[in-house]
Amino acid sequence: MLFDKKTDEKVQNGNILAGYDLGDDFSQISYCVYGEDAVESVATVVGTKQYNIPTVLCKRKGTNQWLYGKDAIRHSKEEEGFLVTNLLELARKGDVIIIEGEGFDPVALLTLFIKKSLALLNFMVTTENIGAIMFTADHLDDRTIDVLAKAAVNLNLKTSRIYFQSHVESFYHFVLHQPEELWNYQVLACECSRTRLKTYRLERNKKTTPKVVLIEEQTYPALVLPGEEEEEAVREDCCRLADEKFLSILQEQCADRITSAVYLLGDGFREEWAKESLRFLCRNRRVFQGNNLFCKGACFGLMEKIEPSQAGKEHIFLGADKLKANIGMNVLKRGKESYYALLDAGENWYEVGKECDILLPGEENVVSFLVTPLTGKRAQLREFILEDAPVRNGAFGRYFIRVRMTSAECVEAEIVDMGFGELFPPSGKVWKKQFAIT
Repeated sequence: MLFDKKTDEKVQNGNILAGYDLGDDFSQISYCVYGEDAVESVATVVGTKQYNIPTVLCKRKGTNQWLYGKDAIRHSKEEEGFLVTNLLELARKGDVIIIEGEGFDPVALLTLFIKKSLALLNFMVTTENIGAIMFTADHLDDRTIDVLAKAAVNLNLKTSRIYFQSHVESFYHFVLHQPEELWNYQVLACECSRTRLKTYRLERNKKTTPKVVLIEEQTYPALVLPGEEEEEAVREDCCRLADEKFLSILQEQCADRITSAVYLLGDGFREEWAKESLRFLCRNRRVFQGNNLFCKGACFGLMEKIEPSQAGKEHIFLGADKLKANIGMNVLKRGKESYYALLDAGENWYEVGKECDILLPGEENVVSFLVTPLTGKRAQLREFILEDAPVRNGAFGRYFIRVRMTSAECVEAEIVDMGFGELFPPSGKVWKKQFAIT
């Protein structure tokens, strides 16, 4: 959801761009100064590379004091408070959380966590200078976007430039801002945690204009990694089995493909268990390890929103959340046929919308929308019949049109009869219809 749709305007109220990666287990924050390319991640301990902020709150017993992150975990272990985990999932479900007999709104608790964790920025820059912020999450659907939008409003930031994008899109923007030799061919990212292994494989079609970028996601069962207190023999056997499984996945992902770079993400890669897998990966590929790619990608995505780079202008990302067709109308403008754009391909479906007025001859009751897919398929007309529309012989009718997306594949058009001058008052009729873009 986009609160300020004037994306061509430069940052007005502050010069800090912030990227916030919100996860159920951990969250991270990155930032940059507007106009500069360097993106920095916020460490929970100054001078370290500890970027993970546990996404938890703890209410201290008998008080209204709330702690977050590592402090929350520590106080809950000392039995001084009540720990609340899975804040994003709880907010998505919407059920009231009962603590010490008192009910708490889960969206309000999520907002509280974000607000408290954002204060970490004050060690480097002041949060009052945030001119725009991008939230990224593993998956975005209607409910998640609604929750994040409510939380964002209640942060009371001094900017209305608040955006959302998925991890997949954050990966795309991160890659786009790396040296081009790293993404001459395909790019692979592997995210490993105790609960799952997920891969992202990026490829681009250099023959199209702009160049189309696609990312394939695949989720695998979690690799069984050794615990800290396991006996040495058990650890070695566990590491060997995990390495064999991961190597098999990598061979599948890289088969018959040229891969320029590989990114190993997540705490699952902290221990040195992937020996054979790394040996395989390092053959003619650049390999990087870290865990702050998505929050940095959120910052890079924000840069592209505000002022697209040359690479951003030359590429278009068609992810699951992207509108994959241009939607417009063939109209008469000053007596000449022309195309009027309504929704542009490549934008997130939840960010686009358009309102306009059109004139129709009094006896005409059809509004046509032109759908032009970026996939190379032929453009098609979607006709919208205005049933029982007023007939105004010899005159025009003015109609208000509002177009928006209800999903990445579905367009909703609403048309309102506005009459025509004093001779033909509005009839009050409203037509609403949905159509697929494929």
